[in-house]
Amino acid sequence: MKKLFIPVGALFAMSFISAPKTEILMPVRSEISVKEAIKVDLKEYFKETRKTIEDHINGLSKEQMSFKPAPNRWSVSQCLEHIIKTEKLLFGMTKTTLNSDPNPERKSEIKMSDEDLIAGITDRSSKAQASESLMPNGTYESPEAALEAFDEQRDEIMDFINEQTEEDLRNHISDSPFGPVDGYQSLLFIAGHTARHTLQIEEVMQDANFPKE
Repeated sequence: MKKLFIPVGALFAMSFISAPKTEILMPVRSEISVKEAIKVDLKEYFKETRKTIEDHINGLSKEQMSFKPAPNRWSVSQCLEHIIKTEKLLFGMTKTTLNSDPNPERKSEIKMSDEDLIAGITDRSSKAQASESLMPNGTYESPEAALEAFDEQRDEIMDFINEQTEEDLRNHISDSPFGPVDGYQSLLFIAGHTARHTLQIEEVMQDANFPKE
């Protein structure tokens, strides 16, 4: 069985030790079948995390994008680059898992709820070093360039989600540093990782020395 998230596992394992529960905003489900409801929730969370990024970075200048609160902290540009790199990596591994044979016999091994997974990944009380392959250089000088690259990947992810069924998402179990997860949770983790580093962007922008323009 392929182990999901191994290259980035060290980034997040500590977050799941004592992460507080958080609430995922649920969309209205009028005329939506129960079987399709989890896909609606998943797609809404991807849309929500994308909009939150845009709301945070829209209109930022080159100086604001490259500002670092301290030499050992990332800029907004670096956070965005890390998000984009990591989404690509995690999505590639998730596709491999969901394109393999289902293994529903492992469902009982899953101990973490969807809500707990989101709470863990978005809890920034624990920090960790990114793996070398996911370290950013500050490639994006403008919000527009970053969002263009981000959306290109997100479109592919959303198309992939549309192709899956509830059975596909829940019957493919893989291993992660925080225990077995199903395909739905693997995809949820991708959007949750983006939410985590959007909070980091917010921290950068709240620094007292963040450029005014």
